Amino acid sequence: MSTGSPLRIGVFVFDGAEELDVVGPYDVLSSWALHSPLRPEVLTFSSDGQGVRCAKGLCLVPDTSAHEVGPLHVLVYPGGQGTRALAADTHHLAWVREVRAATPLVASVCTGALVLAAAGLLAGRPATTHWAAFDELVALDPSVLPDDEARFVDDGDVVTSAGVSAGIDMALHLVARLEGVEAARAVRRGIQYDPEPPV
Repeated sequence: MSTGSPLRIGVFVFDGAEELDVVGPYDVLSSWALHSPLRPEVLTFSSDGQGVRCAKGLCLVPDTSAHEVGPLHVLVYPGGQGTRALAADTHHLAWVREVRAATPLVASVCTGALVLAAAGLLAGRPATTHWAAFDELVALDPSVLPDDEARFVDDGDVVTSAGVSAGIDMALHLVARLEGVEAARAVRRGIQYDPEPPV
């Protein structure tokens, strides 16, 4: 992605966000930022800049607020139980559409796709989400083309990923898109991400 200014990547956080949906992509992207010649900035932000309590109780203090975050090149929108309220919040959905109009790339993790669908950002497009949330996704927008097999779906300016740990895969894919495959492989080696589940 060619930009006229340093890459800015914002991870939106909210009450009820799934912990790994947030910190998985954040760790991948910030690990990349430490060594990339592109010198990307990776930050977290909440609606009001205040701390949030994630789905399993982890409390996070974001860098800034939605009002003050400024222009982004990439928005990462996590999932979690908190997405259900946000998908029904007309004010929030208007904000999502506004951010999307000014942000070249929007990426969701897990049920973050529900909010994108509710905002109309997935209309007629292929998308994925957590395996247990496909009925909700299609109910929000029947025109979505659900992919229940992919770990992530790259549809150009919108990327969606499946449940929880798939956000790490998607974030590595974003690094490959933004800088290159070798950069993504270096990050993967650095965080020793080589899944071989023991069960």
